[in-house]
Amino acid sequence: MVVDEEGEMDDRYDLEDNELQPREPQLAAVGRDCPGALKATHPLLHGDWTPFQSRLEFEVAEFLYKKDQMSQGHVTHLMDLWAASLVPYGGNPPFTNCDNMLANIDAIAHGDAPWHCFEVSYTGPFPEGDVPSWMTEKYLVWTRDILIVLHIMISNEDFDGEFDYAPYTELSPEGQRILTNLMSGNWAWRQADKITEDPTTHSAMFVPVIIGSDKTTVSVATGQNEYYPLYVSIGNVHNGVRRAHRNAVHVLAFLAIAKCDKKHQDTEAFRLFKRQLYHTSVSRILEPLRTVMETPEVVRCPDSHFRRAIYGIGPNLLDYPEQALAAGIVEGWCPVCLGHHNHLDCGLVSGRRSEGLREALINALDKKTLWEEYGIVASIIPYTNNFPRADIHELLSGDLLHQIIKPFKDHVVDWITEWITLEYGNAGASIVMSEIDRRLAVVPPFTGLRRFRQGRNFKQWTGDDSKALMKIYLAAIKGLVPSPLVRMVRAYLEYTYLIRHPIQDEDTLIRSQTALAEYHKHREFLRTSGVRPDGFSIPRQHSHSHTARHTWNFAALHGLCTSITENKHIKAVKEPWRRSNHYEALGQMLLTNQRLDKLAAARVDFAARGMLDGTCEVPQPEAPGARAMGTEDVGSRDAAAPAGQVDAVVDLGEEEEEEGVVEGPRLDAYVELARRSAPGYPRTLAALGAHLQRPDLASCVAHFLAAQYGLDPSDPSTDLAQFTKPSMRTRVHHSAVVTYHAPGDPSGIGGMRREHIRATPTWRSGAARYDCAFVNKDPMQVGFRGLFAARIRLFLSFKFESKPYECALIEWFVPVSDEPDEDTGMWVVQPEYNEDGESQPYELIHVDAIYRSAHLIGFYGESFVPTTLVASDSLDAFDAFFVNKWIDYHAHEHVH
Repeated sequence: MVVDEEGEMDDRYDLEDNELQPREPQLAAVGRDCPGALKATHPLLHGDWTPFQSRLEFEVAEFLYKKDQMSQGHVTHLMDLWAASLVPYGGNPPFTNCDNMLANIDAIAHGDAPWHCFEVSYTGPFPEGDVPSWMTEKYLVWTRDILIVLHIMISNEDFDGEFDYAPYTELSPEGQRILTNLMSGNWAWRQADKITEDPTTHSAMFVPVIIGSDKTTVSVATGQNEYYPLYVSIGNVHNGVRRAHRNAVHVLAFLAIAKCDKKHQDTEAFRLFKRQLYHTSVSRILEPLRTVMETPEVVRCPDSHFRRAIYGIGPNLLDYPEQALAAGIVEGWCPVCLGHHNHLDCGLVSGRRSEGLREALINALDKKTLWEEYGIVASIIPYTNNFPRADIHELLSGDLLHQIIKPFKDHVVDWITEWITLEYGNAGASIVMSEIDRRLAVVPPFTGLRRFRQGRNFKQWTGDDSKALMKIYLAAIKGLVPSPLVRMVRAYLEYTYLIRHPIQDEDTLIRSQTALAEYHKHREFLRTSGVRPDGFSIPRQHSHSHTARHTWNFAALHGLCTSITENKHIKAVKEPWRRSNHYEALGQMLLTNQRLDKLAAARVDFAARGMLDGTCEVPQPEAPGARAMGTEDVGSRDAAAPAGQVDAVVDLGEEEEEEGVVEGPRLDAYVELARRSAPGYPRTLAALGAHLQRPDLASCVAHFLAAQYGLDPSDPSTDLAQFTKPSMRTRVHHSAVVTYHAPGDPSGIGGMRREHIRATPTWRSGAARYDCAFVNKDPMQVGFRGLFAARIRLFLSFKFESKPYECALIEWFVPVSDEPDEDTGMWVVQPEYNEDGESQPYELIHVDAIYRSAHLIGFYGESFVPTTLVASDSLDAFDAFFVNKWIDYHAHEHVH
């Protein structure tokens, strides 16, 4: 008998008639030599480029193999052309051909973790007559020595300063416990306490070994191209390092995927075999850890010191089906608590699962009772049973991606769609859903925001799609569905944004649990309205109630999300597969991964020895503040050009990068105009005002300058004539870059992030784009009360009395109420108008007053959006706008 995620029993299997396999695992894992595997070599001597002859050779190899991923034939052709160009000078290219380049990469000693394989096969009794193919098949599992891989990570000097050598407790200025990286959680402290009880392990450095597995498909069209990678990381590195993919996550193994003919694939015996195949394989892969989980070994750490290390199985990064597999439970049950699959939330008060309790129940009850009453697959032995201090039920840390982010679309949005269908019928629902799609399609652009040009109507949803929908869905349903549903979505978003924050504290956890309780209260509307008459006993919904405990145990779950391993699929599986010839591709993929790891390790080693400073051409780094050749300083010439002369600076195009991470330490926020001024504009202030049809631009600049000099421009006694310079030289810029601290959003190790604010008459050869921004108002006020919302109409730079100024010409928005909208939790603003009620006043401000970009969404109400409206016109089409605090985590935190 099996149970699906919705908790529905499937009686295809009668456990009384079909005895489950005995408790002993009937599989055998046999080691086998791996022909052609690369052998580990001795460490490099310090101070040279071995095995390369020069920095040029290393960087060419890294560029061609890792960054450009050039084909072997093209590499050889490039080397031939390079050699031909050097014939007159008697020189040679870095490599003679591709084979020569690969040989040099293979000779790198650092990061060398060779692959080997072992076989797993069924060893139980065979049935009479027809023997299923899976019983005679030998399944190959490819793996690396986990200790070698762990040593590579532990000794990585690039992690210095971002590596915790012991559990720690961090307190906020208010005295609240702060939970960020894994070693700040309670679980790491409990493990350390157990380690100190043994005199032989006392004072050893604890190294949590994080593992994650997830099947992935490289090509849907070409048949069975499915792979099952197993990844490994360590809990000592900070979450930002792990999420930034700085070689803190390695592919450790490729697990076997058992298959058979359709006749046998749904039999209980085959299902049990697949489960135990996973546990037997993982146990064998992790076997080298067993000794060093009890006896410390000496390792070299990122700070170049040697320490005694003791290892332990750490959190498992798994989605729900993998969690059920790892925990040895029936799908539809909770792997953490004992709640019955029909009433999972009852498990919150009935105790937690544990290895000891599982064994006791198995010894006391029959398999049928265990399956039906406790959701335990008694014939499965979890791999953690083979290792000390490891309990799989404790190590399942939850999964933000599959249990919180994706359920927003799979559950919350789909349930609202079902309610609309029940309420209006199919024909009426089609009209309402089309209106929601139109509202999503006309949302104004924003840095990094995924566009829903045709609404939600596309087949395959990803985690990024769900994240994008979260940002704009709430405004789209306001006015179309009842208030309880709007508030349900708001509460779910509040909970999601809070629990995913990379810095957790006691207050954040309380707020997240309060939001979760609000969500549970408002979703009851779906039960009473007939959408969910049987309730919400769904594993992914139930898992939300465990996130607070997981956070206390493992700190911010942001650093233990399956999105990390799913992103790793691209580099470890998909790209190596595309580089192969697709025939028996796995061996080629393994070699590609090994070479990439070697190049990464070589770069860390060369950088640590100071051999990668500067560039190949200029070995020494540029002096601080040095400007790129050809960059023109704004206002570098004081003489005014003729009024009609137009700026002829060459347009190098807008910056390609819409958003991005900023590496390095945390800095104060700052705003910079684009380094290149925009071409095609008059060079003087008066001519520019006429060109922009803003004849009072010179007066506006005079008011701005008076304020900069500490004067009140509205005071009649203030002499504005001294600041009115119609012939002043000016430059127009089409964008500004805002850099600020936003650790919850994609950012660098220090949490710094950049985004562009556009003010351009044409964006990417299309319509105009004039973005919005937050402007600082009162630093003593919190949230939006301390900010203004404004729309940027022009970025302008000039010099006055030899002092440069960078400014923005803006139009203001004013709040329509003293409080946010009670349903959505978002502030509502409207454009500020002059006394005539038609024209909008504008003002010049310094760019330093800009806090960051803002996202405004039209307040649709109950009116339908015109079918002719497009996103680029949205900010001009509505009388009021939501200030979208859901656009990213920084906005949610600071614009409430």
